[in-house]
Amino acid sequence: MASSLLVSVIAFLCFVSVSLSETLLLPLTHSLSHAGSQFNSTHRLLRATSARSAARFRRHRRLPQQASLPLSPGSDYTLSLTVHSQPISLYMDTGSDLVWVPCSPFTCILCEGKPKPTPVAVNSSSTSDVPCKASACRAVHFPLSSSSDLCAMARCPLEDIEISDCAAFSCPQFYYAYGDGSLVGRLKKGVVTIPTSSPPLVLHNFTFGCAHTALAEPVGVAGFGRGPLSLPAQLAASSPQLGAQFSYCLVSHSFDADRLRRPSPLILGRYDVKEKSSEGKGGSDFAYTPMLDSPNSPYFYSVGLEGISVGKRLIPAPENLRRIDGRGDGGVVVDSGTTFTILPSGLFSSVAAEFDRQLGRVNSRRAREVEDKTGLSPCYYVDAGVRVPDVAFRFGGGSGVAMPRGNYFYEFADGGDKGRRVGCLMMMDGGDATEMGGGPGATLGNYQQQGFEVVYDLEGRRVGFARRQCASMWDSLRQG
Repeated sequence: MASSLLVSVIAFLCFVSVSLSETLLLPLTHSLSHAGSQFNSTHRLLRATSARSAARFRRHRRLPQQASLPLSPGSDYTLSLTVHSQPISLYMDTGSDLVWVPCSPFTCILCEGKPKPTPVAVNSSSTSDVPCKASACRAVHFPLSSSSDLCAMARCPLEDIEISDCAAFSCPQFYYAYGDGSLVGRLKKGVVTIPTSSPPLVLHNFTFGCAHTALAEPVGVAGFGRGPLSLPAQLAASSPQLGAQFSYCLVSHSFDADRLRRPSPLILGRYDVKEKSSEGKGGSDFAYTPMLDSPNSPYFYSVGLEGISVGKRLIPAPENLRRIDGRGDGGVVVDSGTTFTILPSGLFSSVAAEFDRQLGRVNSRRAREVEDKTGLSPCYYVDAGVRVPDVAFRFGGGSGVAMPRGNYFYEFADGGDKGRRVGCLMMMDGGDATEMGGGPGATLGNYQQQGFEVVYDLEGRRVGFARRQCASMWDSLRQG
């Protein structure tokens, strides 16, 4: 990629000071920090994480699955809320728009060996059902958008449906699925508190899903997608001073729990950034790209991808990644809930081949056994100080984001070959675009978002990326 086309993204090393008068600062905890000993090798951790990323991508593409896969430690971030005075941790997910919690009594199928959160106790004095005529009911049952159909499902009599008098009939149960599990639940309204804000923010009449049965999903989810039921949408409606914007900065970890001693900052609302780089230069350093709209997946944060550069060579993206077509298919989803970036086969093969060609000049030995064990490819046996090609993403609007080496090339010790060091490309092949069904064309995973502040500006209809020292940013924001 020509340097004139690449927006340089500079890590701010001195300070980032912000005005927090119109924001909420929350800590995001990486699940790897409390994963325990579930994975006794790096190979197994990478295999589980790559399998889960692929399963989630298939779900985004509306493809049939052979089996649901569990959430894998090392792949998701959690935040804490209080539902009716009961603290609960939820996965933070920009790829879905529903906030749901496990409710008592709660049954989870295929959840052996997974976290066992205490289900939320709900009763008529603390919660109320959402009526079948409510817009929230239509939203959770999208694309079945007719309130008359939903009220018929709720067994409201025909004469009452005709005169829109079904207030006493609750929204029917809904089915919600991820790449890694599913649930059946009902919509409720109640009191939700954000306890980590100061003072704690109390949200009355907050709409959330109450699940009594789940498959491989014992932990609830805080949906941050673009839909009306997401946490940011409901927060903006109840606290308009926050505005329709949020950002997070994921601490770089490379699957090392010791690097996760500080949380990743999640910033809800607008804030004014006074930035100063190590060179003393001010000004905004965000590389922004426009959001794309899809009628089939309106809650996704989709953007266009023009190409990926490896070294000095720009590899153009196919047309279906640059825009969303009339059927609502295409684009790239920016997703906090998927670990690895997943590309269609044609683009992935071109990127991997160019990466292999350039890296092969100094180290041509492929680690085939490691590829089989981890589900990642290409992998190499590498020596200390090996030179790795630079990788950058060029998004719609001409904005370029240069990836830190650790975001696309993971190095670790391979105990299977005399302890040699191995490095793998941390992107995945999502399959042939002609066989992938409808939906997004690619996913930008959270592993590639490490070390960036990623801002979702819903008013400006854009997503921005800026390099940050995220662990230091957490300390600065708390002091600011």
